[in-house]
Amino acid sequence: MEKICVLGAGSWGSALAILLSKKGYDVSLWMRNKDQYESMIKTKENVKYLPGVILPNNINLTLDIKEAVENSKIVVLAVASQGVRKVLKSAKEFINSDQIIVNVAKGFEKGTNLRISQVVKEELPYNNYAILSGPSHAEEVSKDMPTTVVVASNDIKIAEYVQDTFINPKFRVYTNPDVIGVELGGTLKNIIAFGAGVCDGLGYGDNTKAALMTRGIREIGRLGVAMGAHGSTFSGLSGIGDLIVTCTSMHSRNRRAGILIGQGKTLEETLKEIKMVVEGITATEVAYNLSKKYGIDMPITKEIYGVLYENKNVNESVINLMLRSKTHEIEEVVLDDKFNF
Repeated sequence: MEKICVLGAGSWGSALAILLSKKGYDVSLWMRNKDQYESMIKTKENVKYLPGVILPNNINLTLDIKEAVENSKIVVLAVASQGVRKVLKSAKEFINSDQIIVNVAKGFEKGTNLRISQVVKEELPYNNYAILSGPSHAEEVSKDMPTTVVVASNDIKIAEYVQDTFINPKFRVYTNPDVIGVELGGTLKNIIAFGAGVCDGLGYGDNTKAALMTRGIREIGRLGVAMGAHGSTFSGLSGIGDLIVTCTSMHSRNRRAGILIGQGKTLEETLKEIKMVVEGITATEVAYNLSKKYGIDMPITKEIYGVLYENKNVNESVINLMLRSKTHEIEEVVLDDKFNF
C-alpha cells in the first residue's frame, strides 16, 4: 500500500492516522514534541489529545519530518492553522511536486487573513491541494462511529483520489469543487459555535441556540459568496453540517470556550482551562476584518468580536443583537444559483 504522511499528532491528526492505517496504508505520524512522542511510543496512546484510543502497531511515529514526508503520496496537514506555514517551511525541501497536500485544519492565518489553501499555494505553488472538512469529531472517528465529510479540490480527479483514500464503511466522503466554500464553512462555524457556548454559559435555552445557528449560517453564507464561494456549499456538510455538530457538542473546544466566557471567566482563564487551540478566536478577528473589507453585514460576528477583543459585556451583546433594526428574514433575492443566502 502507498505511504501517507500525517503532519500533526493532535486529536484529528491521530484519528486520521488510525483510520488510514486500518485501511492498510503505510502511515507516518509526525509530531514536534519529544515528550509526546516518547509517551505515545510507550503507551501506544495519545494520552493528551485522544485518551483511551489505542494506536495500531503499523503507524510509524516520528519526530523526523523528512522521514515522514519522503515517498508519501499524500501529505496530510493536521496542525493548527497558525502553524501551517511554519510546518510547510520545515517540510517543503522534502516535498515533491507530485505529492498531494490534504489540509484538515479549519482556520485563517492571522495577520495575512489568508485561507489555508492560499498559504499552501504560497509555500508549495506546484502541488495539488485538497481540503477535507465536515462534521467530524476526532473522538468519534477514532472509535469508528459513522461519519460523513466532504473533500474539495479544484481538480475533480484529485478530489476523487482523496475520496477513495479516506472512505470506508464508517467514514463516508463526498466531493465538492468549491474549495473556498468548504474552507470558509469549516472556519466560520467556529465563531458561531463560540457564540452558542456563550449562550449556554449564560443559561439560555434551545430557542436561543436555534436562532443563533440559523442566523449564523446566513452570515457565513453572505461572506462566503462575497469571497467567491457557492451558496449551496453552506447548506452541505462543511456548512450547516459542521455548524450543527460544533454548536451542540461538548467535544467542541469552541463551544466549551464560549461556555466559560458566558459563565464570566476571562479569555486567559478560558484558554488555560481548554488547553487546546480554539480556532474560533482567531477566526472571529479575521472574519470581522473581512466583513468590513467586503462590506458584509455580520452582526453575530461583530458582537463576538466585541466580547473577545473589546471587553464587551456578553449580556450587552445579546441585547444589541435582539434590538437591531427590524428587517425581513430573507434580505437578499438574487436569481443566481451561486447565491442562495
